[in-house]
Amino acid sequence: MKKILNGSLTLLVMLVAILGCDNEPKRLPILGERDAVTKEVDGKVVTDTIYNTIPDFAFVNQNGDTVTQRDVAGKIYVTDFFFTSCPTICPVMKRQMIKVYDEYKDNPDFMILSHSIDPDHDTPEVLNKYASDLGVEGTQWEFLTGPKEKIYDIGQGHYLVTAKEDEAAEGGYIHSGAFVLVDKDRRVRGMYDGTSEEGTEKLIQDIKVLLAEYE
Repeated sequence: MKKILNGSLTLLVMLVAILGCDNEPKRLPILGERDAVTKEVDGKVVTDTIYNTIPDFAFVNQNGDTVTQRDVAGKIYVTDFFFTSCPTICPVMKRQMIKVYDEYKDNPDFMILSHSIDPDHDTPEVLNKYASDLGVEGTQWEFLTGPKEKIYDIGQGHYLVTAKEDEAAEGGYIHSGAFVLVDKDRRVRGMYDGTSEEGTEKLIQDIKVLLAEYE
């Protein structure tokens, strides 16, 4: 009898542990470099972790309006890098991004920022037609242009992707096919293959997870 009780108790403890784990909300990792900062608070030494965050920025969108970090304040967003004359992965990426846009286009807490890495060609007028051809309306999905060096710097230095000129590359530019998920605190929370169905579906699901963190 004692063995039966002990066995039942062990089973109950395991069941509670399993159910407890299932009830814990999933959280996405925080990506990028981080620094440990030690300071004194109320006489006690405390160590904080400072994560890579997206710096202030200012780019021009497809409507000729300036878009800054204030436009994404209080929102999560997905960003990527492309150019309108791209002969390789960009058309695939945009077809995949449309799925993300369609899924969340009615959510006021979500945006998409697509940065052109060919600002000499991709003027606001060109980007406007590009957005229109994709069926994108409004400003929830911003197509951005601006000084080349600032676009490359924020891409490679903060969004953790490749974005640069390369004469040897087809089309004259080389860039990552990644979709980057950024939280309301401007921290990178996920990187996804923007050229694949699997990567896009994972992103769509992780956006739900990230939005839930702020509920």
